[in-house]
Amino acid sequence: MSRMSEPTGHMFVAGSAVFGSGAKIRAVDPGTGEELEPAFAYGSDEDVDRACEAAREAFGSYRALDPARRARFLERIADNIDAVGVALLERAHAESGLPMGRLTGERARTTGQLRMFATLLREDGVEHPRIDPAQPDRTPAPRADIRQRRVPLGPVAVFGASNFPLAFSVGGGDTASALAAGCPVVVKAHDAHPGTSELVARAVSAAVADEGLPAGTFSLLFGSGPGLGVRLVMDPRIQAVGFTGSRSGGLSLLAAAQARPRPIPVFAEMSSTNPVFLLPGALAERAEEIADAFVGSLTAGAGQFCTNPGLVVAVDGPDLRRFLDTSAAAVGESAPATMLTPAIAAAYEQGLSALAAHPAVEVLARGAETELPHRCRSALLATDADSFTTDSALQHEVFGSSSLVIRCRDQEQVRKVAAHVEGQLTATVHASESDRSEAGTLLESLELTAGRILFNGWPTGVEVGHAMVHGGPFPATSDSRTTSVGTLAVDRFLRPVAYQDVPAELLPSSVRDTNPGSLWRRVDGELGRH
Repeated sequence: MSRMSEPTGHMFVAGSAVFGSGAKIRAVDPGTGEELEPAFAYGSDEDVDRACEAAREAFGSYRALDPARRARFLERIADNIDAVGVALLERAHAESGLPMGRLTGERARTTGQLRMFATLLREDGVEHPRIDPAQPDRTPAPRADIRQRRVPLGPVAVFGASNFPLAFSVGGGDTASALAAGCPVVVKAHDAHPGTSELVARAVSAAVADEGLPAGTFSLLFGSGPGLGVRLVMDPRIQAVGFTGSRSGGLSLLAAAQARPRPIPVFAEMSSTNPVFLLPGALAERAEEIADAFVGSLTAGAGQFCTNPGLVVAVDGPDLRRFLDTSAAAVGESAPATMLTPAIAAAYEQGLSALAAHPAVEVLARGAETELPHRCRSALLATDADSFTTDSALQHEVFGSSSLVIRCRDQEQVRKVAAHVEGQLTATVHASESDRSEAGTLLESLELTAGRILFNGWPTGVEVGHAMVHGGPFPATSDSRTTSVGTLAVDRFLRPVAYQDVPAELLPSSVRDTNPGSLWRRVDGELGRH
């Protein structure tokens, strides 16, 4: 196995492979509990300082890169990740317990989004120029010459997620979109998959060197969230944060960012229970079919998706009972699945136990028992709408294959539940032709609650494209105006600047009259390649 495909325990600080000097960790195979080699040592305050200073130094020249060259860099990263080969998938499998097929798809998603941002840079760019030419003869007052483009914020801190060791980690969507925007990136790797993180970091660092870019364009650090993570967010050279993880973790970083003398934005994806609304006509027509698909979505990946269907809402009655009978039978037959880490497995059982102990909650089914460690036994529970709307504890996310069914008296109470749920990444509606009027009313409510609304489908599985929104109102995310998936994700790391009456020779190229890059621009309100 080549050095590029075998982890050695290194961090990467501005292109240099270095060992940390702090506490040592080892990845754990969650299927067996076996510790994996090598050990990885946490970085120090000095490592954070070096990485952030290198990112600051790199920012000026990296943000000035021609879009085509920045695109080539992203494609080089994708090629390098692919070149690591099966060794990357094997290490990710050992560290996460995720099946090889799932990881093969996740690698394709990771490299695909890097190439997607490269295409965006070549075809549309990210500056979105606007020009309002001067109108010196306008009355009653002349109009100044005003030109606008978007500029990158500066160095970005990215926090790797536990449940996607590739697509939401070192070379994942936050890193790809920040680099596309023109921002150097400092990644704090997740403790659950340090070996996978190192292999991807090698691929990114090699791309930086191969393209002749400033070494500080990318760094990878290991460290605890409350320690090195907060230190990274507090560093004055970091100008934005991308995070995917728990609500408590996201809120702690948000608090740290807001406590700075100059606060910075934190784009945190935190928690979501992703309610599914089953309307009467759909239940009457296909209760059993919906139930089978629901359990398939619920149990996929041991439920370790931020889009797992954790709530089901419907009017109580014979058709809902058909759905529940079928769902309970399928959950009861579901095989225990390996969870990502021992800590996540323990948190799942603790959260589920607390929910099941609630006096208004009934346990309808649990998955098959097992003696194997760190396994998720799926769970189906139920409560009534009155209890749900009066006790916020019933809205808490249980990260894993668990779902709570909310029985309602009538459609009016369904609408009340829809208005009551917290901010969500997704909301799903199952409806038939006879449900169209009620579905329309529900849609008006759900678009105030969720970032993505699905009809007659399931929320697990997030397409990476131009129209996708993977975000939503708090607590799904810390900023409901953004998405962490799709080309719109780049907007998080850019801000608009207007240039008023600036001499032509001093203007950035994207807002010059000549338009040397042949960019799409809005000139005096008209969109074209003016």
